[in-house]
Amino acid sequence: MATPATRTMLPVHEASTCAVAAAAEIIGAKWTALLVHDLSEGPRRFSELEHSCAGISPRTLAERLRALEQEGIVERHSYPESPPRVEYELTEKGRALLPIIREMRKFGRTWLTPAPTRRKRATAARR
Repeated sequence: MATPATRTMLPVHEASTCAVAAAAEIIGAKWTALLVHDLSEGPRRFSELEHSCAGISPRTLAERLRALEQEGIVERHSYPESPPRVEYELTEKGRALLPIIREMRKFGRTWLTPAPTRRKRATAARR
């Protein structure tokens, strides 16, 4: 007879006491994963992030970036130029999220987006 597994999880998942809940609260917020993904390639201007996250309003983008700054995930750099230039980049803490983003990409490619051969078969079947 197999022995029951020892429970290592907390009985209640609250961000204040559960590391998974705390991480999910940050990465699970709308647009966060996409912003971290975009910033993984280096610093980006506000307009570049707005363009790459089709559908995000400027207000929402500003709020998400501010929240990520407060969490220490993103750094904002202002340059005294004319016109003023502002760039955002990941901090060390933000870069620590990249393995999660890579796994999300892998999961999405494997399970959520049609493989090219499946798309070809589906298209051929419709003809």
